[in-house]
Amino acid sequence: MILRTPHSVCPERVRPPPERRRRKLRPETLRHTNGRSRGLWRVVDVLGGHPPKGSGAALAPDLSGHRTEGGKGVLRLPSFSDLAESGLRPFQRTEVGALFWARVKERPLPAKRGNLMGRRTPLFELHQRLGARMVDFGGWDMPLQYGSQIAEHHAVRRGAGVFDVSHMCIVDLKGARVRSLLLRLLANDIGKLKVPGKALYGCMLTATGGVIDDLIVYLLGESWFRAVVNAGTREKDLAWIRRHAAEFGVEAVERTDLAMLAVQGPEARGKAVALLSAVGSAAALALEPFFGGEIDGWLVARTGYTGEDGFEIMLPGADAERVWKALNSAGVTSCGLGARDTLRLEAGMNLYGSDMDESTHPFESGLAWTVALEPRERAFIGREALEAIRARGPQRKLVGLLLEGRGVLRSHQKVLVPEGGEGEITSGTFSPTLERSIALARVPVAAGASVQVDIRGKLHDAKVVRPPFVRHGKVLVS
Repeated sequence: MILRTPHSVCPERVRPPPERRRRKLRPETLRHTNGRSRGLWRVVDVLGGHPPKGSGAALAPDLSGHRTEGGKGVLRLPSFSDLAESGLRPFQRTEVGALFWARVKERPLPAKRGNLMGRRTPLFELHQRLGARMVDFGGWDMPLQYGSQIAEHHAVRRGAGVFDVSHMCIVDLKGARVRSLLLRLLANDIGKLKVPGKALYGCMLTATGGVIDDLIVYLLGESWFRAVVNAGTREKDLAWIRRHAAEFGVEAVERTDLAMLAVQGPEARGKAVALLSAVGSAAALALEPFFGGEIDGWLVARTGYTGEDGFEIMLPGADAERVWKALNSAGVTSCGLGARDTLRLEAGMNLYGSDMDESTHPFESGLAWTVALEPRERAFIGREALEAIRARGPQRKLVGLLLEGRGVLRSHQKVLVPEGGEGEITSGTFSPTLERSIALARVPVAAGASVQVDIRGKLHDAKVVRPPFVRHGKVLVS
């Protein structure tokens, strides 16, 4: 549910101290948006070497010129308007911006570093001690990587890695009519959740069918559900949920007291349960995919955003550092948001703000499976618009692309379709597992088995495939 690798980084022009030019990054993407198309990239090393020229392994931006503290500083951004979701309309941006600053004023703010300031998770200081490269991510100071981003990626595919995802927004929804609220808010049918602990992935939509956000909802009791929404859409989502919750007499409480860790990889579950009691360990290992449960005071869920097995654990913020260190001691690798993005793209998982937003609908975003039009009497927000779209047929679709030769697929590159028309890459990166460039692209429905991508003015052949590219360590495309 949260990151895109940067597509361009430009050489920083050093100005007389104390001011330096600041680059703008979009939340959920770490994408530079200074309008330039060329720049210098830091090529991530692999076991002391470098990926071959043209392999596209430029996964992490060169932040060496940015203002930092002792080499472990945080790249900061200007105003909230620069962080607003690109799909928001101007009046929505203004409203969300006002909500953002109003809520920031209600909360204790972190210590000021000169004129730079950002939200921090309970693990911020530990990330610094571990030598993480920190960046601003949707207003939060988050670890991009701890060493080699590619090594962190492989650690999750082959063993186990842990991610700090405490910047995600956890919301408890409580009230006698909470189920009725979610039947209205979600395009997916919350009625599918009948057993406590079961989770559901879905989208909240506008009346016109645009995607407000994607989220996971857990059934914890007949009058208690827990939702986890994206960090970059936190204020917009909270305002939308609370607006409708009031109509149903439902309380929406943001759980700022909780941290959230994602322990992912084929060895993740076995290593994570070692931290639990004997009874808790057995209960966690018994969880089926997309189920969670209250275990030893934590909510442990068998969910994730990497295409590998594992847990997402919601626990008191005060416990987070102890648990992280214990996982490291058990052989679980500390991983940053950079690896999380390459993992999710290999797994064919959408990123809000890149692969869908309020200007796109689920049918053209590879999310038709999250829309439940049955039962017909369920009047969820956006239903009428989606029924009209389905009746006339979507004009675009989301597909996977495999670059046939050398080069790097990046967001917003033009895709030319031989059958007629053109599309655009929504997410692109170098795949460490496939060792070639991959992407998600929105193209005309007529697109066939191959397309061409415009990379810096040159056309490159790409094969159209059905995502995911990799799941559970297995390559699913060729």
